[in-house]
Amino acid sequence: MMPEKLKDHWPEYLMEAWGLGLFMVSACAFAVLLEHPASPVHRAIPDRIIRMILMGAAMGLTNVANVYSPWGKRSGAHLNPAVTWTFFRLGKVEAWDAAFYSLAQFTGGILGVLIARIALMNLVAHPAVNFVATTPGPRGIAVAFAAEVFISFALMTVVLRVSNDLRLNRFTGLFAGALVMTYISLEAPLSGMSMNPARTFGSAIFAETWTALWLYFTAPPLGMLLAAETHLRLAGARNVFCAKLHHDNPQRCIFRCGYGKRRRAATG
Repeated sequence: MMPEKLKDHWPEYLMEAWGLGLFMVSACAFAVLLEHPASPVHRAIPDRIIRMILMGAAMGLTNVANVYSPWGKRSGAHLNPAVTWTFFRLGKVEAWDAAFYSLAQFTGGILGVLIARIALMNLVAHPAVNFVATTPGPRGIAVAFAAEVFISFALMTVVLRVSNDLRLNRFTGLFAGALVMTYISLEAPLSGMSMNPARTFGSAIFAETWTALWLYFTAPPLGMLLAAETHLRLAGARNVFCAKLHHDNPQRCIFRCGYGKRRRAATG
């Protein structure tokens, strides 16, 4: 079973690695542009709040680009082990696919930061950037943990609500991108805004910053799994169409997908 999955689904695994790698390169590049003291943009915009809003917008748009890209339409654009294992819990992803997706996501996160390190050299290592490492804010670990659970719960709740609505599902990437933008703009001072174990691990390796790493491996999956359990009790398992964030496209789907059947039934 495992070799068959690897042989048949390896393009989707590579696409997940590519997508998160692209996200990390973008995060590092925009962090250097906005936060490095030598950056002309940093000097031109002294207000930290405005820079955070701009960083949020940049990463929200990067997330949207991933979802609606050819690779995102095919792989589902999870780019996050917490998302993948939540859809596994919902019965839409098989175990081997979930395992290889997670491996690809961690690999992509690491390689993305490595590419940024090579391209941006010491700029991305500056303490003001620090490889975009996520660490708890000054309010402490407990607040950071609660914040990560909450934002992960809210994101997955919105994704499940929108992606399983035949009228709205094509906008799932826009909703997710808007939340990423909002979280980076407002929540980042509390926890660094991760929601993603692979994203945090990729930065931590190069920053050599392991502060409360366990938090970013537990809080995001907990929040998303809570959202899944809530969705199951309110809407039922039959009302989870697929594990893709963007269904309405001609790309193949490797998941236990019911989107096409639901669409045909709705259109008569």
